[in-house]
Amino acid sequence: MSSTPSGLRGRDFRLLLIATMLTASNFWPLLSVLPLWAASGGTGHGGVGSVTGVMMAATVAGQLAIPWLLRRVGLRILFAVGAVFMGLPTFLYPVTTDLSWVLSISAVRGIGFGLFVVAGTALASQLVPNDQRGRALGLYGSAVGIPHLLLLPLGVWYAQTFGYAAVFITSAVVALLAAPVMAAVSGPATPTPSDDEPSTDPWPLRQYVTPTLVLLVTACAMGGITAFLALALGEGNVAPIALFAVAAGVIVGRWGHGVWADRGSGTQLALPALTISALGMGGFALAAVWDAGAAATAITAGVLYGLGFGAVQNDTIMTMLRRAGPRGNGSASTVWNVGFDSGTGLGAVVIGFIAAGMGIPGAYATMGGVMALMILVLLTGSLVAAYRRGRVPATPPEATTKPPVEGADHR
Repeated sequence: MSSTPSGLRGRDFRLLLIATMLTASNFWPLLSVLPLWAASGGTGHGGVGSVTGVMMAATVAGQLAIPWLLRRVGLRILFAVGAVFMGLPTFLYPVTTDLSWVLSISAVRGIGFGLFVVAGTALASQLVPNDQRGRALGLYGSAVGIPHLLLLPLGVWYAQTFGYAAVFITSAVVALLAAPVMAAVSGPATPTPSDDEPSTDPWPLRQYVTPTLVLLVTACAMGGITAFLALALGEGNVAPIALFAVAAGVIVGRWGHGVWADRGSGTQLALPALTISALGMGGFALAAVWDAGAAATAITAGVLYGLGFGAVQNDTIMTMLRRAGPRGNGSASTVWNVGFDSGTGLGAVVIGFIAAGMGIPGAYATMGGVMALMILVLLTGSLVAAYRRGRVPATPPEATTKPPVEGADHR
């Protein structure tokens, strides 16, 4: 049975944020550490990129089964199971750097990650009233983003200072702590629309195409950044600081967009947000070849990319939730997370293989070009839509050519 949403300050929503931060604290440090762990065993760029790619492929595969699972178990159970699937296998990474071993463990963790993010996103939108949804999704994004902010760059430093095993054991423990926290949540497990609500297609895929493409392209860049930025910029503090800038930008971008949307300003910020992210990606390509200005350029690029990607995340999920309607929260969350995670994994793999032939700077520049192409597609679509609206006559032609029918109702 569902309960009335308690709002941003409610106990259930606060517990969701805590459980989210704990589980995300398993994901983010390993996203940057695992490529280094694989590379330390002699794996090349293509294999390094496949670590993130395999995990994200497993994530997407697990997410596609979620609509079926939701008919049998609630969102809270899916969240808790996802946290356990992420935590327990992490203890096994230190056994060997062999690529097949690392990929196998990452695949299991990917399934858990898929359960966690879909359930978390859906719960964030259901535990608050509709007029707080933008800020709720922004805060949920911050709960994912704060570990990103701190642990994505610190994970590399922690591994270099205390060893890889320390990172793996710590990450495993914090994820397992999320399960009992989620068990204490008592709010709605699944949406319960009233009988008089209009029926909504649970998989209105055509309504999701544009926001999914925008999210997919921007997430592809993120996959390449997290997997290869440390390798592109070399040893030292530049890569950790740049990754910190990315994470900080994502948090600010998501929260800023949420406040903007809840004030009734709409959610149509995808085009400018994608443009800012593309500029950031170009900056990373420049930083990877410009030794003298690498630090300043990489940090500036991190801020730009992060701000744009954060706004893209909130804009696309709010657009999907609005189009899906109350009965489509689960499908909207699933499609959004599939787009995010498949983009992250695909980006790591594709940029890895491009880097094998062109180098990391060339791969980053190529990704920036793909993002620019997407901007042109969106801009062209907006102009065509505006032109068509301008071509629609204000009144039907027959209204001015046919005389009124005597006795007709002209309301």
